[in-house]
Amino acid sequence: MVQTIHVDLGHTRYPIDIGPGLLGDRALLDLRLPGADLFVVSNLTVAPLYLPRLRAALTDRRLGECILADGERHKTLATAAAVLDALVEQRFNRDTTVIALGGGVVGDIGGFAAACYQRGVACVQMPTTLLAQVDSSVGGKTGVNHPGGKNLIGAFHQPAAVIADTESLATLPQRELRAGLAEVVKYGCIADAALFDWLERSMPRLLARDPEALTHAIRRSCELKASVVARDERESGLRAVLNFGHTFGHAIEAATGYQRYLHGEAVAIGMLIATDLSARLGLVDAPVLARLRALLGAAGLPLDAPRIGAAKARQLLQMDKKVLRGAVRLVLLAAIGRATVSADYGEEALERTLVEHFE
Repeated sequence: MVQTIHVDLGHTRYPIDIGPGLLGDRALLDLRLPGADLFVVSNLTVAPLYLPRLRAALTDRRLGECILADGERHKTLATAAAVLDALVEQRFNRDTTVIALGGGVVGDIGGFAAACYQRGVACVQMPTTLLAQVDSSVGGKTGVNHPGGKNLIGAFHQPAAVIADTESLATLPQRELRAGLAEVVKYGCIADAALFDWLERSMPRLLARDPEALTHAIRRSCELKASVVARDERESGLRAVLNFGHTFGHAIEAATGYQRYLHGEAVAIGMLIATDLSARLGLVDAPVLARLRALLGAAGLPLDAPRIGAAKARQLLQMDKKVLRGAVRLVLLAAIGRATVSADYGEEALERTLVEHFE
């Protein structure tokens, strides 16, 4: 059964479809894929698993392809340029719809290429990882990494639709599943205490890939993100709370060359660091930090930051996109279910936190 929610931005509105077997659902694909010409961006891991199913459901459409190497380290301008080259070489025009079939890296690159090609063509996100289904496919953020920082080059480009086929999670490696759960935990932390409570009770079911539990986690995460994005599409204020754990997490990813940690793993560590700082500032008490640590531990996520040094961590924080007038704005916890964005945390508290976790 397909569950559908909508992201309503005023100037545009698009559906998020969640359910099993959607990649082969010809009627749904005909409804959600505009234009006669389609161009699939996928990677060497996902394409063999799901591209044949998509091809079989789209036999009456012109279908181009660009298959990328797998991994965060390939989320670069050079890779995005290869997608654009393929669009040109295969002679696709402005009525083309780019389909991003894969995880967060594919979604970001495919969406960015769609935003750039002929000044913008339609893009439909087809996320095949839990992390992409609950977070990165929704909201229109696209882009690539730079050696100096994560996601420094990109564009806002809202999808025409998001199609989350829950059957694709069956082939997801357990480590990737755990990484996706970090983003679900994030939503509980920043916006929904009841979801956090549910995760504490339901983590074994999620790790066992119980379909009902996974569908609930995906739907609730998308509902929460859609609500935030609808109020702040381009992250001028409220939307920054969605980056809870990401400022520290992005620094960890950049410091380790985007190879040691999956994105969700780095975010898990980042959430703990941000909550530790929140506790030092008196925003939350120690039991909140203990609950978060226990939940992330139950999900099998890493809990300790790499010892890159406080100075290196601070340098990387300064490249975060939330830096304004030289001040790093951090997403801090005010309570389970409520977050705040602040640059008024005190240098001494931040320094103690960086030393504690990175030295």
